[in-house]
Amino acid sequence: MNAPAAAKPKTAVVVMGVAGTGKSTVGQILAGRLGWSFAEGDDFHSAANVAKMASGTPLTDEDRRPWLESIRTWIDANPGDSVVTCSALRRSYRDILRGAQANVRFLHLSGTEESISARMAARTSHFMPTSLLASQLATLEPLEADEDGVAIEIAGTPEEIVTRAIRALGLREVGAANPPIR
Repeated sequence: MNAPAAAKPKTAVVVMGVAGTGKSTVGQILAGRLGWSFAEGDDFHSAANVAKMASGTPLTDEDRRPWLESIRTWIDANPGDSVVTCSALRRSYRDILRGAQANVRFLHLSGTEESISARMAARTSHFMPTSLLASQLATLEPLEADEDGVAIEIAGTPEEIVTRAIRALGLREVGAANPPIR
């Protein structure tokens, strides 16, 4: 019989999904309501990756690997619980993140292509063009049953989405009276 795996000292929630699902907004609100550290995954991209995406060229797995490793390094270096955004579209990408010295959990923000496209078209200050949505959706591998995470529909306000996410993940907000039942 195998010995049980040692519990990791902290938790990191990766807010994942294709561009335009609200990862940054939801991630910031989630981190605030939990009292956890927050990192914007886009900030870990190299200038070359940003330029490539801004020009409408999808990233390759080779482009993404150093980015994913940088996010994993941030999770390791962060001393406490954290929330980080990252598209984490493929299981192999999530496997890299799961290599962190933390209990890595995933919050997959999902929606229809039409609703996500409309959100992307409405934003003005992001490098990711709407033209890359189709390639992201084609790349997306939904969470599998053995992956620690939940999928949440992006319908509703960001606050409503976060409330559903906290419940689905069994987390406890700062100042919450009762711990979650696991």
